[in-house]
Amino acid sequence: MASKSQPDRLTPRLYVVTPPVAEAAAWASELAGALAHANVAAVLMRLASADERTLINCVKALVPAIQDAGTALLLDGHVDLVGRTGADGAHLADGTALKDALPRLKPERIAGAGGLISRHDAMVAAESGADYVMFGEPDAHGTRPAFAAILDRVGWWSEVFEIPCVAYAGSLDEVGALAAAGADFIALAPFVFDDRRGLAAALADAVARLDAGVPA
Repeated sequence: MASKSQPDRLTPRLYVVTPPVAEAAAWASELAGALAHANVAAVLMRLASADERTLINCVKALVPAIQDAGTALLLDGHVDLVGRTGADGAHLADGTALKDALPRLKPERIAGAGGLISRHDAMVAAESGADYVMFGEPDAHGTRPAFAAILDRVGWWSEVFEIPCVAYAGSLDEVGALAAAGADFIALAPFVFDDRRGLAAALADAVARLDAGVPA
């Protein structure tokens, strides 16, 4: 894999992770308004448990709100629903899921790699054809690596590899440090949907922290 050259640093873009979505209609207006005023590259849509038709309708209801803002809509897993709903791709939970999904997603759609336990896992995912690697996301039990370890992994990746790195922020307080470490994208956990100021205000706050975290 080619080493990354060191041009002037660009401010990372946001990558928003939803809570499990069961009823999309109530979200569409808020999402559309928030995305219109923030530099969000992608929304990772997590789906609540439901029958297939309900899931398809749920995704389709949010496609215009997200894609009309120039933002990619990714599904958390559910590779079989990507093409049927008009989603832009999927985020895969581990190396096995990524390997299985790549032939169905590439080259037209995005395949993101998560669940990367080691540096070796991340390199294998990139070499296999993942469009990005994600560091710092919680595991199935909600446990994240130590924040210092996430910063170390992000810094290592940003210095060496061309494939973009998504760094998962567990709070707004982590955004600036992850940006400074070299992340290409900052994933905002579902806490932004619970922010008492509203989603748009939470994203605006994150954008300000991104700008502050990247050296001029």
